[in-house]
Amino acid sequence: MTPTPDTAPRVDYRTEPAQYRHWKLSVQDEVAQLTLDIAEDGGIRPGYKLKLNSYDLGVDIELNDALNRVRFEHPQVRSVIVTSGKDRIFCSGANIFMLGVSSHAWKVNFCKFTNETRNGIEDSSKHSGLKFLAAVNGACAGGGYELALACDEIVLVDDRSSAVSLPEVPLLGVLPGTGGLTRVTDKRHVRHDLADIFCTSVEGVRGQRAVDWRLVDAIAKPAQFGAMVQERAAKLGEGGRRADKGAQGVKLTRVEREETPDSLRYAHVSVDIDRARRTATLTVQAPSGPQPGDIAAIAAIEAAGADWWPLAMCRQLDDAILNLRTNEADIGTWLLKTQGDAQAVLASDATMLAHQDHWLVRETLGALRRTLARLDVSSRSLFALVEPGSCFAGTLAEIAFAADRTYMLALPDDAERAPRLTLDEFNFGFFPMVNDQSRLQRRFYEESAPLETARGAAGRALDADEALKLGLVTAAPDDIDWEDELRMAIEERAAMSPDALTGLEANLRFASKENMNTRIFGRLTAWQNWIFNRPNAVGAKGALKVYGTGEKAGFDMNRV
Repeated sequence: MTPTPDTAPRVDYRTEPAQYRHWKLSVQDEVAQLTLDIAEDGGIRPGYKLKLNSYDLGVDIELNDALNRVRFEHPQVRSVIVTSGKDRIFCSGANIFMLGVSSHAWKVNFCKFTNETRNGIEDSSKHSGLKFLAAVNGACAGGGYELALACDEIVLVDDRSSAVSLPEVPLLGVLPGTGGLTRVTDKRHVRHDLADIFCTSVEGVRGQRAVDWRLVDAIAKPAQFGAMVQERAAKLGEGGRRADKGAQGVKLTRVEREETPDSLRYAHVSVDIDRARRTATLTVQAPSGPQPGDIAAIAAIEAAGADWWPLAMCRQLDDAILNLRTNEADIGTWLLKTQGDAQAVLASDATMLAHQDHWLVRETLGALRRTLARLDVSSRSLFALVEPGSCFAGTLAEIAFAADRTYMLALPDDAERAPRLTLDEFNFGFFPMVNDQSRLQRRFYEESAPLETARGAAGRALDADEALKLGLVTAAPDDIDWEDELRMAIEERAAMSPDALTGLEANLRFASKENMNTRIFGRLTAWQNWIFNRPNAVGAKGALKVYGTGEKAGFDMNRV
């Protein structure tokens, strides 16, 4: 039997340019180029060919890595051209046959990672001034157009055949739900009636009409296309906040880990899986040993490179989150812990705060922001446990504030062992969630009184009673009740419907404030989950199942 994406070996998100099969990264002065040239036989799983520059999870794993290479290894780069290495085709989107043989869980996780990568492009443009231009040099459909939409500008070749399209509704009975519909309206401001025509036609829109409808920014004849792309890319990068020309990049060395069937061990992060309870305990370690903190901090940070604690810890935590999301679908509750010296975490934060305008610090803050946001949108129950030896301080306190619940052990008669929680400046807007709120703003619905009270407590090591009074934790059991209360909470969670919990958590984590990104993730969770499960898409006669067979899809015409 041919393995499906879910029965084949575990996915590894670690890669490097020498291992790429689908992308080529080249750098010329202040402009980088990412060229998509997908190997048909290079699918991450057997059972399909990646024809017409169509992609699967493996292609996006490489793209995510390549983006990080540009961010950290090429700090002089101010703009990135995204284009295709194939003749007359930019990208035809997610591989349809891959979707056809994949389980529902695989499809949704694939879509989520894809969109996180697209969001990362926009995040770097907004916060780092790294600009992106899609040089659409051929047919551009579905997820291929979604990739172009994530860029700051889109230039389309005007060769009388190349078009942009979102044909999922008429062709496959599903939605361009990983950002296509939302970016067309919220970002490109395509008029809704024109968007209706665009998203219900297979052939797409080309030439001047694509410009007039705001689907692309410019068109150029083939003879002028290359020059226009280079000119616009250079102009996009002007005035960006990237490093000076002489800056030396940081080599992103491989994220090393030790792996057993039930654990992952990194230098600063560990994961322990309890399959009977369906839990994974993620523990983040504080920095140890001397950390950069004096007037020579930048030199020391640059010398440490990828081993600098904030960057190394962030990359390891990111890898752990992705590993669990993709390879451990049955592990529904993540127990979030920290361990080590809280003062070391606060000292690291102080160094980053003092040097936040240095390119490497800025990019590290960006990596932390994106990794914490990845935690926010993971469809797992998140319980933070503040115990003796914890270091939920500053940046690491954000892990607790990302949780659905935070339990903090109260030890009123043992002040020396009692765990503490400490706030610093990084808890007040440096690491916004995807809805642009800080986690404390989300927690308190942006009400000024509790936020100001919390800010007034910054810098103090708060015990359980103080943290509970300030609303920073959910519960503060004493040592008599601690084990029983946690056991009951974990067992109750494990007995509930995972589907209902996913919907519950997504609604509660992103309450009251919406933006383009939350609409993308919300629609992915709700609309796409539903449509991908319906017989009209995935039934025996569903459009996704019969695609390419010559057979016509059979739809149940009842509107639901």
